[in-house]
Amino acid sequence: MNRKLENSELERLDVETFKQTEKSPIILILDNIRSLNNIGSVFRTADAFLIQKIYLCGITATPPHKDIRKTALGATESVDWEYRKDTLELIGELKQAGIRTVAVEQAENATMLNEFTVNTKETIALIFGNEVKGVSQEVVSASDAVVEIPQFGTKHSLNISVSAGVVVWDIWNKFHPKN
Repeated sequence: MNRKLENSELERLDVETFKQTEKSPIILILDNIRSLNNIGSVFRTADAFLIQKIYLCGITATPPHKDIRKTALGATESVDWEYRKDTLELIGELKQAGIRTVAVEQAENATMLNEFTVNTKETIALIFGNEVKGVSQEVVSASDAVVEIPQFGTKHSLNISVSAGVVVWDIWNKFHPKN
C-alpha cells in the first residue's frame, strides 16, 4: 500500500533557500494574459521547476493580487518576476543578452515540442500568449523559434497554465536528462 506523504515529509525549500538555489536556465514570458488565476498557476509551475524569472508583459496583472495569490500559493514570494510593458522590446533585450526566445504557438514551420531540442549551455525564454489571441504575430516573428504542443482531439488549444506546465516540464527534462 502507498501512504500519502504529509507536507512536512516533502522536504521542500523555504523561500530564502529557494532564492539562493541555482535556477534552471529557463525564463517565462507571459504576454497579455488576462486571467489572474492562470498567472498564479504559472507562478506555481515556475516555483516547482526553479525557473529563473517570469516577465509579466502588457495587460498581464502583477502581484500582489488576491486572485493571483489564490492559485500561486506563495510562489509570488519565491519566484523572481518583473513587469514589462512591451514584449517586443524585452525580446530584443533578451536576444542581445544571448538568450534564445521561443514562442509557444501554433504556427507555420513550428517545431513540435517532442522534437524540439535545447542547447544545455544556453538560457531559453518561453513566451506564452493571450488566452484568446495567443502569442501575437509580431512576437512570433521576433522569436528565435516557435514550439507547438502536439494535440490530437477536437479542440484548438490548451489553457495557458496547462500549456506552461506541459512545456516547462518537457524543457526542464531536456535540460536535466536522465542518466
